[in-house]
Amino acid sequence: MFIYQINKELHLKLLDVTDIDRLFRLVNSNRRHLRKWLPWVDVTEKPEDTKRFIESTMQKFADNKGFETGIYYKGELAGVIGVHELDHQNKKTSIGYWLGENFQGKGIVTKAATTYLHYLFETRGFNRVEIRCAKRNKKSQAIPERLGFTKEGTIRQCEWVNDRYVDHVVYSLLKEEYKLMQS
Repeated sequence: MFIYQINKELHLKLLDVTDIDRLFRLVNSNRRHLRKWLPWVDVTEKPEDTKRFIESTMQKFADNKGFETGIYYKGELAGVIGVHELDHQNKKTSIGYWLGENFQGKGIVTKAATTYLHYLFETRGFNRVEIRCAKRNKKSQAIPERLGFTKEGTIRQCEWVNDRYVDHVVYSLLKEEYKLMQS
């Protein structure tokens, strides 16, 4: 079991089958909040759906194609942050995240994303990290903006989310920019 302690209140844990019930309960209790921006919420109807998701993330990790970690705040599962796809040839990837509504506004995702950036740039040697957010999801956009990402533009009608197309704003951070921020 992989656990990375960020600080005394916050740690990341690679998702595994022990997280099925906790993760399903978190999604289920935040359904109204999450479904505005995430297309998979309505098809997550029972713990078996969460089990399939976790098993797929475990396979993705085993195949070195990406990973998902639970974000634990004060011992409680607060959300998920993950790397969608590791493009080893081009040294680029993207990060996605979500939090339960009660956990927002505490800097949790900013700290988790900072940890991911360090790992991706310093340990894995990646050159580019992207974050894409729905154009109207200002809270999600605040994360890459706070972390010094460059806003590259908008992909129009990029994703079908629960009865409508949403535009995505694309942000990126390059390794050289990351290094300058660290010095």
